[in-house]
Amino acid sequence: MPRMLDVSEDVRAEIGDEEADRLLAGENAPGSYDCTSCRTPGDTEQERTSTVLFVGEETAVLAFAHATCIPSQVVQVTEDQLQGAVRSITAEEPAPQTTPGQAVLGITSGLVLIDGELHPALVVEPTAPIARPGTTGNGGDDFLPLLIEQGFVPISDVNHRPGLLAGWSVLIAMGQLHAVLQPGTGGGSPVAWWQAHQPLQVTDGWRAAANKSHTVLVFAAPVGSIGQQPREDLLREALEKAAAGGRLVAAAMPLAGT
Repeated sequence: MPRMLDVSEDVRAEIGDEEADRLLAGENAPGSYDCTSCRTPGDTEQERTSTVLFVGEETAVLAFAHATCIPSQVVQVTEDQLQGAVRSITAEEPAPQTTPGQAVLGITSGLVLIDGELHPALVVEPTAPIARPGTTGNGGDDFLPLLIEQGFVPISDVNHRPGLLAGWSVLIAMGQLHAVLQPGTGGGSPVAWWQAHQPLQVTDGWRAAANKSHTVLVFAAPVGSIGQQPREDLLREALEKAAAGGRLVAAAMPLAGT
């Protein structure tokens, strides 16, 4: 039975006309699927569905998403990132909970001025105190200690650029923020530390700065430290206040995608 699939020209060029036609005819396409973007169920027989091709150095994986979540596209990733994304997409194994795990993390994007240059930044703040995985929680908040153990560094002055954190990366596709990837356990392939329920839009200025530097600065603070600031100058003020109070950690991460 024909499927309601969108196959972009880029995807068709990668998989070939024959494979694309088989997909559209329903021969190789699933009926139901879990959207690679929002993680909720979809049905290729009932709703428009995008084909999303993740391409690594050696392998490629075809995934499916609601057309309302993400357009059909080719996403270039490293081989390690591809393997981690596959596990995250197919839920073959849970993401390690060495950091906040299943806690709800809010993310705000903005540009931060350091040494006269604008840097693309993400600010991460949980919606509640974070207990160390495996504990019942005692009213404390282990969010910053957990991140410091992962290699984030305490920031006392926002004017100092943090160093690059090995194994972590920020996944951008079609100008939208999809995920922050962390190293897998035991040196395994990266997995999603944070993944957008739906891809988050970033500004043209943010994307241009990210494409120029190929690096994103990721700041993190405990619940109640930053808040949802409507303007970048207010976001900067909140970051500086959190840094002065010893409530801010940061790391630079390479950009994956475009």
